[in-house]
Amino acid sequence: MTDQMQRIVLAKRPQGEPGDDCFRLETLDVPSPGDGEVLVRAEYMSLDPYMRGRMDDAKSYSAPVEIGETMGGGAVGEVLVSHHAGFKPGDKVMGMTGWATHGVLPGSQLRKLDPSLPITPALGVLGMPGFTGWYGLTQIGQPKEGETLVVAAATGGVGSVVGQVARARGLRTIGIAGGPEKCRIATETFGFDACLDHRAHNDARSLRAALKEVCPDGIDIYFENVGGKVQEAVMPLMNTFGRIPLCGMIAGYNSGALGGVEAQGPDRSPVLWRSLLVKRMRLEGFIISDHFDRFPAFLKEVAPMVADGRVTYLEDVAEGLENAPETFRGLLKGRNMGKQLVKLT
Repeated sequence: MTDQMQRIVLAKRPQGEPGDDCFRLETLDVPSPGDGEVLVRAEYMSLDPYMRGRMDDAKSYSAPVEIGETMGGGAVGEVLVSHHAGFKPGDKVMGMTGWATHGVLPGSQLRKLDPSLPITPALGVLGMPGFTGWYGLTQIGQPKEGETLVVAAATGGVGSVVGQVARARGLRTIGIAGGPEKCRIATETFGFDACLDHRAHNDARSLRAALKEVCPDGIDIYFENVGGKVQEAVMPLMNTFGRIPLCGMIAGYNSGALGGVEAQGPDRSPVLWRSLLVKRMRLEGFIISDHFDRFPAFLKEVAPMVADGRVTYLEDVAEGLENAPETFRGLLKGRNMGKQLVKLT
């Protein structure tokens, strides 16, 4: 076993897009686990949009990453040393080891993985992103057979699960994605009934007209991952008693204002609030870490669907910890094709 590890720490807080100077790659000794702890060698780590918010020091649902602290995030890997009765060397596990090649965590914070399955889905379709999509759709969206669902960021780790679970429940599914290739993936790989390329439309009015053509009966559920132009296009097409699970607002994450909430352009909040009122819609923001009591129910429904092919997944794998910052910037710009991972070993 090597006696050194690498990690990426937050070197300074970004103003807008996080540049290379916001990160620092460090080499240090591999830590030793204490009582009840486990040393893990990470094989793949996850990159997710929420990490951008944690780089700011604005008040949010979780504490910001401190300057000089390892960037947070989930990873899957192999147990090297265990001082916890539930784990032994060689076990494959998932835990929040961060942007690092190794990590020490209490055994209570690790999830042992099924050795007969690939490990990477634990970071995507059968991990936090998949769970986020399932929870928002089923618990907030309350889908009913025959309804129309629109999903922003449709080919990502969250949106692709939303669309596939909705399709299995008998909904008509419309995706919105960035670029013709992603739209092709949305329909051919993930089974969306249609997908619109938001980059092909200069403004919300143009996108709304295209949406109206593929949603002639309106929209019953809008799974919100993006905000911005997409949200503006969707809202007037929502049906009475529509539901909007609010998962993310990636269009504003690099704005640097209000912890990532968009603050530029005209204030459209009166239009938004009036639409919610007169159409008696349900809009509910949620943070998935509040709902992990539902994780077993998620696995019970979705794991068999992955096993039999009703739910599929794509992974975009970058190589090397040192490339995580550039890969992360690409993720925030929508360059990834599927769940974004970084291979560490």
